[in-house]
Amino acid sequence: MSVVLASGSPRRRELLTHLGVAFRVVVSGADEDSPETDPARLAGELSNLKAGAVAQEHPTSVVIAADTVVAVDGSLLGKPEGEAENRAFLRRLSGRTHQVYTGVTVVSPRGTAGDVERTDVTFRELTDAEIAHYARTGEGLDKAGGYGIQGVGMALVARVDGDYSNVVGFPLGLVVRLLREAGVPVWGEVRSGGEARVSL
Repeated sequence: MSVVLASGSPRRRELLTHLGVAFRVVVSGADEDSPETDPARLAGELSNLKAGAVAQEHPTSVVIAADTVVAVDGSLLGKPEGEAENRAFLRRLSGRTHQVYTGVTVVSPRGTAGDVERTDVTFRELTDAEIAHYARTGEGLDKAGGYGIQGVGMALVARVDGDYSNVVGFPLGLVVRLLREAGVPVWGEVRSGGEARVSL
């Protein structure tokens, strides 16, 4: 079964590889501008747009797409446009709890399914020097919220309530469920007599 990951994210490629799924990458060219301001609905809408755009070109494949949105007090924090904005994002997050939402959509010949995972992340109280140092690394410039928990940004975090992989941008529990519903073997599953079993 042909699986297509509609994302150029190296983190999502790595995590999907860990699930034992063979796939190829086709980056969606869908317009990601949206007037939606609710973070959970926005994450779901954008993942659906990405998956749908790629599925039109690959109608016989299973297409999986994801989009991650960060919000604090209901306000969206996208990808910072530069070091100064990255510092501003980190000041807003310092000592507070924010929400990370990732929408995941799978389009297959069986239909379309999707859901949104939420994780609460609490930052330590950060000093001005810590904020400046992290912003200078550039690690957060291509990430929603302006930090990457899988890298140096882990040192910013005091607590994670929920799925850690969701903060990385690819909630594995949700991904596994949606792929299995689409008929994709995950984690060594093989098909025998129409049934799925785990290969040991």
